[in-house]
Amino acid sequence: MSVNTEQYHSILKVLAPQQVQLIAVSKTKPNEDLQALYDLGQRDFGENYVQELVDKAASLPTDIRWHFIGHLQSNKVKYIAPFVYMIHGVDSEKLLQEINKQALKQNRIIDCLLQVHIATEETKFGFDGPSLHELLVSGRIANYSNIRIRGLMGMASFSEDQTLLSQEFSTLKSYFDKAQQAFPIGQFDTLSMGMSSDYALAISKGSNMVRIGSLLFGARNYNK
Repeated sequence: MSVNTEQYHSILKVLAPQQVQLIAVSKTKPNEDLQALYDLGQRDFGENYVQELVDKAASLPTDIRWHFIGHLQSNKVKYIAPFVYMIHGVDSEKLLQEINKQALKQNRIIDCLLQVHIATEETKFGFDGPSLHELLVSGRIANYSNIRIRGLMGMASFSEDQTLLSQEFSTLKSYFDKAQQAFPIGQFDTLSMGMSSDYALAISKGSNMVRIGSLLFGARNYNK
């Protein structure tokens, strides 16, 4: 399936009045599909795999803003540090240290989101509430001069239970509101939560960035 143009415009009509940013999740999708969405005006694309991101960035228009949204291993940061626009899944201080190190080598400041674990599944990564609070009040973030923490990211449980999802999104919003106090006014401005199946609920709970893939591109192809 190629890009669903009608769905894309429909989603934008929902997001634009609420000033919510769309990240088009393009993992496993061919360059032609990304180019088609780019031609419609989309500039922010999210990828989960480092090598795929590197390959696409080398082949597609240079003004695309690439978001790394997957679980990032420290030893792979160096491959995306020269060009990545934002790293979403910063789930440990060790990863923060490595991003800062590689950003310094590239003479760049890299925007990042701290990932918070809000789901019931143990497989999802991220800081929990106490560890996030400890990091923020410790003052250690000031040591990472080549990183700009822009906000928080979280993934809700894989569930159709709207009450559960609502609780998880509300929890992340409360973390975001408290964390915002630890940063300069205007810097900590991004709350990324919500995907194809739950983005409307996430927005109602305060999200201003959503990651949407299957609604735009169809089901992902892991067997290519």
